[in-house]
Amino acid sequence: MKKTALLLLLASFAIASFAQKQRPVTRILIVFDASNSMYEKYQGTTRIETAKKMFAQFSDSLALIKNAEFALRIYGHQKPVPPQDCSDTKLEIPFQKNNLPNIKERIKNLSPRGTTPIARSLIESAEDFPNSPGVNMIILITDGIEECGGNVCDAAKILREKGIQFRPFVIGIALNASEAKTFDCVGPYYDISTPGIFTEIVDVIITQTLYVTTAQVNLLDLGGKPTETNVNMSFYDRNSNELLYNYVHTMNGLGNPDTVKIDPSRHYKLVVHTIPEVEKDSIILYPGRHNIIAVDAPQGKLQFKMGAFRGTQYQANCIVRKAGSGKTLNVQEVNSTEKYLVGSYDIEVLTLPRYKLNDVQISQASTKTIEIPRPGNLQLNSKEPGYGSIFVEEKGKLTWIYDLNDANPGEFLQLLPGNYKILFRPKKKKETIYTIERQFKIDSDGSITINLY
Repeated sequence: MKKTALLLLLASFAIASFAQKQRPVTRILIVFDASNSMYEKYQGTTRIETAKKMFAQFSDSLALIKNAEFALRIYGHQKPVPPQDCSDTKLEIPFQKNNLPNIKERIKNLSPRGTTPIARSLIESAEDFPNSPGVNMIILITDGIEECGGNVCDAAKILREKGIQFRPFVIGIALNASEAKTFDCVGPYYDISTPGIFTEIVDVIITQTLYVTTAQVNLLDLGGKPTETNVNMSFYDRNSNELLYNYVHTMNGLGNPDTVKIDPSRHYKLVVHTIPEVEKDSIILYPGRHNIIAVDAPQGKLQFKMGAFRGTQYQANCIVRKAGSGKTLNVQEVNSTEKYLVGSYDIEVLTLPRYKLNDVQISQASTKTIEIPRPGNLQLNSKEPGYGSIFVEEKGKLTWIYDLNDANPGEFLQLLPGNYKILFRPKKKKETIYTIERQFKIDSDGSITINLY
């Protein structure tokens, strides 16, 4: 059953780009609900009479738009229910200038009859517009929700896939909070009783027609200044999570964050791909203006250093995690420098054994350098393969670090400086008494050979 709500959806989509100083033609298609439920009572009258009165007031505001053409599509007016006919949608008055009186008269004499194919009407409305350049918009007036299995959110997606930017404003009657929330994927909600709501909508139409909407992203340091830059960032549609724009943040020739043109008809979520990432949700742009999006993103640098030995550079990866978290943020190579957000991090270097540091502080606009001890070389020799492990020996306690390869009679390893113990038993020996135990010490850049026989 339909909800007792009168909705007005304003959807705008740009068909062609236009210069800021040149006013393009504005085409506005009215999609009007004439389904049977419009006869239901509402505040002492019927929904259809409320809708007619509302449009009469709205059309007076629409007449203020210069260089505009209008058209009318109606659904639910040709065939009664039952039975339900979900193809009941038709372009009644095509685009033409100075035809608002004709549209007002057609709506005034309208008699509701059928069902509510909202999504189909929106999709078919894309074919109602000429192919010539202009700013094209849809105004949908309806008393409820889809009755033909369609979905307004899916319709918006289909329009976008055709290169049409779909953007509704939802204006409703008698919707409670949960009902209004169902339109989050469609657009912002306005109550019909809001004073001046029609003037506000017309102002938005005029602004989008005359002026280009721009934005700059200010990546702020700890002092609140937009000094951070050269970071990838992505704009998503907040409701559908569709990825819309990807940019590398740039400072222009004047040293200010660069300006980009962006569609004002959506709500955005911005992801700044720092380490870790920063998100800014619910971004609403003011059409026809320059918008500033500020994001706190103070950064410092983390450098890992390990010296070379006799011209040979040791290789190792370093895992970086937020302090106290087990989630890996980044894997950074030794002898490299990368940026991180200001904060505290846990470090794990994939040497043998692991080299760990906790609560490493990254500070604004400075470099934290981690010096990793250079390893030494260990050559293991045995007469036959066997089972065994290497342990770090510290204060009488053994800590496992490595299992020997039981398929090979010898191995070459690089270990950090320290005291170690190895336990080994040949495969063919079936008694515990044949366990071999060796203690040894590793120095940076040193070499040692252990014979396990």
